[in-house]
Amino acid sequence: MKFKLLILSLLGLLPTFSVFAEAVEKSLDQRINDAIAPIINPFVGAIFSPLPGSEAILGTPFPWIVLWLVVAASVFTFYFGFIQFRGVFHSISLVKGDYIDPNDKGEVTPFQALATALSGTVGLGNIAGVGVAVALGGPGATFWMILAGLLGMASKFTECILGVHYRNEYADGTVSGGPMYYLSKGLSEQGKATFGKILAVGFAICCIGGALGGGNMFQANQAAQQIASIIPFFKGNGMIFGIIMAVIVGVVIIGGIKSIAKVTEKIVPFMAILYVGSALTIIIMSSDQIGAAFNSIIDGAFNGTAVAGGAVGALIQGFKRAAFSNEAGVGSAAIAHSAVQTKHPATEGYVALLEPFIDTVVICTMTSLVIVITGSWVPQGTEGHLSGIALTSKAFVSQWGGFNYVLAIAAVLFAFSTMISWSYYGLKAWTYLFGEGKIKELIYKFMFLIFVVIGASMSLGPVIDFSDAMIFTMAIFNIIGLYFLMPKVKELLNDYRAKLKSGEIKKIVS
Repeated sequence: MKFKLLILSLLGLLPTFSVFAEAVEKSLDQRINDAIAPIINPFVGAIFSPLPGSEAILGTPFPWIVLWLVVAASVFTFYFGFIQFRGVFHSISLVKGDYIDPNDKGEVTPFQALATALSGTVGLGNIAGVGVAVALGGPGATFWMILAGLLGMASKFTECILGVHYRNEYADGTVSGGPMYYLSKGLSEQGKATFGKILAVGFAICCIGGALGGGNMFQANQAAQQIASIIPFFKGNGMIFGIIMAVIVGVVIIGGIKSIAKVTEKIVPFMAILYVGSALTIIIMSSDQIGAAFNSIIDGAFNGTAVAGGAVGALIQGFKRAAFSNEAGVGSAAIAHSAVQTKHPATEGYVALLEPFIDTVVICTMTSLVIVITGSWVPQGTEGHLSGIALTSKAFVSQWGGFNYVLAIAAVLFAFSTMISWSYYGLKAWTYLFGEGKIKELIYKFMFLIFVVIGASMSLGPVIDFSDAMIFTMAIFNIIGLYFLMPKVKELLNDYRAKLKSGEIKKIVS
């Protein structure tokens, strides 16, 4: 009897405990934010600061880091002779497995490598980020987003060839690769060993920070908010959702890249079909508006119908969202592609160039078209300007009342896929700095899972901003190295083309 009374008493205290826990979370959130904001805000501001005088000249600020990425993508596009257009059919052939030899060194197939890298970029940026671009840049932002995505294909091509060429291959069949290795090894070959090491270490430190923050906590936080919108139990119980998410993520990442690749090769196509299929359904339902939508996109791109900054504002928002979405030039994808089974590094350059096309040109454009076709970006009555995920949700729900459930599922899947991929990116940066070994890997993975719970239960605004800044700082280290290593990429590309022509490398007949 006493035991029953004790249980009933504890159950009666649960609502009070929930309120208390929520208050503690908010209090801790504020304390952490207040403590670290003065320290990290200057760094965040420096990374995302506008080019000096850009607002006065262009009418709207232009972040220098976006220009850094777009200029690099343009340089690689011209240097490699518009490889993203000339090589696309060969890319598809490689992804299909036409050139796979099971005896090739590596851990995953080209399709698995592509799926893993895509799962790290196809995320909430494709839903919320596009909403921000159209809200601030108008329909014209879509045109510039597509252009930036097409240019970014050349950046992925460049960094992923180097990732495979300079990877470490171990006796047990595992590999480690990515910018850390091609920056240090590649620049060492050019007599710049110290410079290369500095770039590699800087990249690795920022990669770990980005993996724990933007690739983990932010994803868990946004997923928790979306799931709470359809399951009221999770409102104020983010920690419980975080624990559930951490267990699921843990089951996958403990098995390493092979386990991650097996999940991503299934979840990425499903995510794409679910989300793009929903978008296409709405576009087909409003087929009479497609022509007008494209007219407004072109007009907004060149004739200044953007909400802020005219045509230049559309350009800036389009470039900015594309850069934030596909991460071309950041170097993260090269880590996943380095694990591929291949006999020549150039093959993975071809495979990788499909990423920005799928991520930005296809998925982001679908989101944007739905927003433009439905007219949701134009404020209605007294609602004011919606932005981000709220605008995307409004656009879809206006045509399909149950889309809020699809959006919540998509957000959780996108967040989950991003987390498992970024866990691997951070792990490889961790082992580069601290050495290979099961114990060292387990320490990192346990830490990563703890951050899943923290991210789901707290907002930690400045921490997320800091981690995003670290992700784009990776691009500074990476692109500096890519400029030095471009000739090596061209050498590898010419060698691959010669072997294809001679028949030394040919399709595998099953």
